[in-house]
Amino acid sequence: MKSSTVVNVVTYIVAAIAVIVFAFPFYWLITTSIKFDIDIYHYPPVYVPFKFTLHNYWTGLFDLWGLQGIRDSFIISAMNTLLVLALSIPAAYALALMPVRGKSFLLSWILSQRMLPPIAVAIPFFLVWKWLGWLDTYQALVFTYTIFNLPFAIWLLAGYIEELPREIYEAALVDGASHLGVLRSVLLPLIKPSIAVTSLFTFIFSWNEFLFAVIFTREKIRPFTVVIPSLIGGHVILWGAICAVTLVGLIPEIVMVLLLQKHIVRGLTLGAIKG
Repeated sequence: MKSSTVVNVVTYIVAAIAVIVFAFPFYWLITTSIKFDIDIYHYPPVYVPFKFTLHNYWTGLFDLWGLQGIRDSFIISAMNTLLVLALSIPAAYALALMPVRGKSFLLSWILSQRMLPPIAVAIPFFLVWKWLGWLDTYQALVFTYTIFNLPFAIWLLAGYIEELPREIYEAALVDGASHLGVLRSVLLPLIKPSIAVTSLFTFIFSWNEFLFAVIFTREKIRPFTVVIPSLIGGHVILWGAICAVTLVGLIPEIVMVLLLQKHIVRGLTLGAIKG
């Protein structure tokens, strides 16, 4: 009993330390966003501010394009997620359930495209979008992100679909349903959890992307990830505004996780245990 108690105490201590270590950056982000400049640059650091201000939020969001950046990033990420789902679900259905020669090699090759370093294709993409007149537009980033996120989405959804009993869709085909009807009426309700997981990863990949965003945008479009570095000047770094914009920029991701939480848990465990 004593040994078990010691183990439990050590476990709780280690867990508490881990929580503190991982939560401290988020705490520092919150406190810095409401500090006055004198507290931000004070030494030793002010860990618990007794005076606070919301001026950093106003400056970062309205005076320095933070709100525009969050809006642009949301539009781009949402459009990319919808386009990726529209293309990946039929492709995953075909690869998972139809007789395709070299299926395993094809899926591995598709996934390998996601591992391609973005910097390796940045210049070709730039030249293509410039030729089309798409620089500094939503569609340049939406299509770029789709090209990179689509392989991962297909690979992920195909794995989920393969775990489903083939008898389900074969029975629907025998009853006279078309492949499109099977996909719409039979398969989609069954893979909602996996669609939620795919949507979340695709949205986050697009939301956090920086390289293409900074190369393909100028003045009309200012994604969230481009706005934050712009708050670092040659003579001053607006730490308060940076933290304020960052916190507000986390809200869409947190809301999406909360909305899809039930499906995400099911999707991550789908197929983990086979009967």
